[in-house]
Amino acid sequence: MSRMNILIIEDENFAASKLELMLNEIDPSLKILAKLGSIKMSVKWLSQNKADLIFLDIHLSDGISFCIFEKVLVKTPIVFTTAFDKYAIKAFQFNSISYLLKPIRKNDLVECLQKYHTFKSTFSIDFEMLLSNIQTREPYYRKRFLIQSGEKIKVIDVSEIAYFHVLDQGVYIKTFNENLYPIDLTLDKVVKLLNPDSFFRINRKYIVNINSISNMVAYSRARVKLELNPKPGSEHETIVSIDRSSDFKKWLNN
Repeated sequence: MSRMNILIIEDENFAASKLELMLNEIDPSLKILAKLGSIKMSVKWLSQNKADLIFLDIHLSDGISFCIFEKVLVKTPIVFTTAFDKYAIKAFQFNSISYLLKPIRKNDLVECLQKYHTFKSTFSIDFEMLLSNIQTREPYYRKRFLIQSGEKIKVIDVSEIAYFHVLDQGVYIKTFNENLYPIDLTLDKVVKLLNPDSFFRINRKYIVNINSISNMVAYSRARVKLELNPKPGSEHETIVSIDRSSDFKKWLNN
């Protein structure tokens, strides 16, 4: 059997590396050709290269990944990786698409590869229909986050989260009861998963729940300084950035 060449399209470096590691553990003969994090990079790569199988995250840093197929012809079988729940992803089942729910488990990945080897000649994807389904579907917002630390796993309901913030080069959840949990997502990714009625990204380091704002003070250059509950480690970091101040005030007045 010839070696299978795989392309990973995923904008979270940790998630891409973890997927690569699991694939190599399952089958050391697999070759990861590239790990790409955006639509732009993917279109350029796919215009000049091809793989046997693509693992594709639905939401990339620069948009919905289905847009890739509006710009370049791809006949490669694809496995979608997604944070959506099974109900939100149901439309994909009617288009003969394989998908993996995040966080990806090794057993599910094994089954997925087995399915690929069995049905690779019959993969048929209607990307136009998929894009239409995504664009017309009611927005899906994450209801909870799965937190894993070592062997311990905990589910945090979104209503328990006061804010998300960057700390020591990582992203953390701070709950209203003052617990702190690391997550394997960037703030760019997190903000796409949250209901904008409840959460707003005030700057490069914070996404806040409206219920966490205990007080607001006018700051220099038309900015707003927030007092959050629970209190962050550095109040200076909870200033709404200049480029977000106007949208922040509209958000409050929504």
